[in-house]
Amino acid sequence: MFPERYIHTQETRRLFGSRVDRLGAMLNEGDSLADEAAATLSTLSPRLREELICRMTAGDRPPSAPEAVARFFAHVHYVPFWVDDERCDRGGATLLRTGLFGGFVLAFRSLVMGYCSPAGNKPLTFSGRLKTAAPRRLSETSRFVEAVCLPGGMRPGAPGFASTVRVRLMHAQVRRLLSGSPQWNAQAWGVPINQLDMAGTVLLFSLVVVDGLRRLGVQLSPDETEDLMHLWRYNGYVMGVREELLSATENEARPLWELITSTQAPPDEDSVALTEALIQSPRLQAHTPEDVFRAEQAIQLGYGVSRYLIGDEAADALGYPPSAWRFVGPLLRVLLSGTSQLMRRVPGVDMLALNAGMTYWRRAVSLGLGGNDATFEMPQNLSV
Repeated sequence: MFPERYIHTQETRRLFGSRVDRLGAMLNEGDSLADEAAATLSTLSPRLREELICRMTAGDRPPSAPEAVARFFAHVHYVPFWVDDERCDRGGATLLRTGLFGGFVLAFRSLVMGYCSPAGNKPLTFSGRLKTAAPRRLSETSRFVEAVCLPGGMRPGAPGFASTVRVRLMHAQVRRLLSGSPQWNAQAWGVPINQLDMAGTVLLFSLVVVDGLRRLGVQLSPDETEDLMHLWRYNGYVMGVREELLSATENEARPLWELITSTQAPPDEDSVALTEALIQSPRLQAHTPEDVFRAEQAIQLGYGVSRYLIGDEAADALGYPPSAWRFVGPLLRVLLSGTSQLMRRVPGVDMLALNAGMTYWRRAVSLGLGGNDATFEMPQNLSV
């Protein structure tokens, strides 16, 4: 009834009832609006395709736009009644304010936990250039998160909105390419980048980030948490996730995340390879003995912080080596917990932290992308 990847269904039905079967069916569901638009856009020249995407992302609908593309952009430009722009802005500020520590959580918890899905990680492994692409993949993800979280970032036409639309089309194109490849095992993995995996990705940027920040000692108020959830709920809508899978609150999101993780197998070899490529990526930029020394220290820090953020069970399953930095996580928790309390007592500190955090994200992304911007282009083949 379900792809082979969907396991422990009998046990999880005792906790989640019929939701287990409803969610399992979504492993075979993609994103028809985006898929049809991507198929049509792929028939155009690169110049015409880019021009059309730019115009329609900004809200301009040329009269000559193909019907499938027009339907897709009508959907992404429709703003559901429940969307609150001010809450989205506050939610984005909550993450940006954490600066470097939010970056730690994104890289060493959210991305790693996404890699832990032995079927959900397959579209990445089929894309090729596993090790050399890791630094850029992290930088592009960071750019995406930054753009979404900036003030007004998810308003139609804004950078976060445009990036989300482009990523959705990119996913649709990857789905088309993989579905037509004899290497893709649909019986085992379901549809590439399916609704379950898309909903899980939204939770990686919302609930999983919230839990990671708390583990580092960052104190989030209930309002800050719910605003962050609200931002990514809207982002998930624009990304093409079914609305019934978009959690409005932390309390809604937690059982969905538990159901997703309870029905997936442990990390596999691809999980290990993806995580290793991510954490060991500083070696790729090391050209001098001093660079090599700093890179090795950064790698040890990465393993230490990530083990603390994902827990020993997942870290051991991913083959994490012993790290001299294994105590840095608990130390950060002590330091950040005290800092968070101080920030809430001193007027104006929140704004200073936001400005500093935005500066960090801007510089980190710019450095990682070499001063260029992330394009999120639709690939024409799998090895890109």
